[in-house]
Amino acid sequence: MDYTLALLFSLTLVSLCTAAPLPVEVVKMKSKVKWMAEQLVVRLDKDFQAPPGLRLSPPADLDGLPSIVTVLEGYNSLISDSLSRVSQIKFEISSLTGYLSQWRQGHCSEQQPKPSVLEPLQKLQSRKEFIHTVTIEALMRVKEFLNLLLKNLDQLETC
Repeated sequence: MDYTLALLFSLTLVSLCTAAPLPVEVVKMKSKVKWMAEQLVVRLDKDFQAPPGLRLSPPADLDGLPSIVTVLEGYNSLISDSLSRVSQIKFEISSLTGYLSQWRQGHCSEQQPKPSVLEPLQKLQSRKEFIHTVTIEALMRVKEFLNLLLKNLDQLETC
């Protein structure tokens, strides 16, 4: 009897101390998102520099998949097609948000409503008449947001 109890105790400890491996699909999804986000950051660094004196508030908090999609879609909608070299960036942001939306639909059983628009995004939306200024700020905010996402890829698991 003591041997069985000791064995059971040992197995319980082992199961508590070992983390469950992530499903292969989650690892693949994170890897793809990481690659897409890194490519976007490289392109943004290469093609767009923050104008001198531009001060941005800290990037939005990551609050799971719905907020990540909402933030990226919101900034992408503010990027004007009339500025040169943005069409590829807009396409890549759309590809990333499309991929994340598809993932969410296929893997998140509980669909939460889209979160509300964040304050920095609301401020930019209210200044749409300054199209090029808004575009540059939106591009810089996307870059900051993607860098934050790259440091917090675990947020992608939160539906």
